[in-house]
Amino acid sequence: MSKADKLGVSASFARAQPAGVSSRRAAIAEATGAPTSGVVPPSEVPIEALAHNPFNLREDLTELDELAQSLISRGQLQPLAVATRMAFMEAHPGQTDGLGRAPYVVIDGNRRLAAAQLAGLKTMQIHVNDSLSTSAADILESALIANVHRVDVAPMDQARALQELVEVHGSQAQVAKRLGKTPAWVSQRLTLLNLTPGLQEKVETGELKVEPARRIGRLPQESQAAAADESINAVNPPRQRTRPTPAPVNGVNAVNTHRITITADSPKSVADALTAHLTPDDLKAVTELLMTRI
Repeated sequence: MSKADKLGVSASFARAQPAGVSSRRAAIAEATGAPTSGVVPPSEVPIEALAHNPFNLREDLTELDELAQSLISRGQLQPLAVATRMAFMEAHPGQTDGLGRAPYVVIDGNRRLAAAQLAGLKTMQIHVNDSLSTSAADILESALIANVHRVDVAPMDQARALQELVEVHGSQAQVAKRLGKTPAWVSQRLTLLNLTPGLQEKVETGELKVEPARRIGRLPQESQAAAADESINAVNPPRQRTRPTPAPVNGVNAVNTHRITITADSPKSVADALTAHLTPDDLKAVTELLMTRI
């Protein structure tokens, strides 16, 4: 039995959607086979009643401060898509870690939930749809489709999610078809997983930019480090450390870096010029240098 059969993957993406359905709801419905009507209307629940989705594609929920401030100032603009705890556990009996006693599991909206927790919100609006929890593959697809066009999904997280979908569906071409993308789009993003662990970490921190990282991922791993260094240095060239050349004073290098003009008609005029331009410590240093030459 294939992994897709074990996970109970939903059927075609090509179902026609009824008029008036949002593109976001239609995308999730295409991925999961969930109905776009007949679901429980939005309701408001305590934030403690919500558990994060264990299959969430983001391994690291980053940059939450701005979203938290938006929730405080503008409120919640869209309900979270959730499934009941019972429906989720029936579909995934081995995936209860982290759910606690929450009666609902967030299928789409985990980043908003994390931001709401950061903002200290007491309640959140939810949309209950148990059909969204039918399989691990469906949940992964729902989250991925909902986030494909967002800029806040980390590239490495997206690549790992795509790889999981390839394992479920058997080929990059099938994943591309289900996501409504080209095979080249999927292949390009999967190249990040060919990078060495060290370079993957640099992509996650932003030190190595995504576009060159995808090109580098097509190279043999033994050639990747040099290519990555070249790319990083091209974006952030190393600073050249140079020492200023001391200005000459009658053949003797001055201690400070500005030029002193001296009319050397007598020792007194030299001493007066140096005294006028140098600090006491610099004068002492010049004196010690002169003593070594007598």
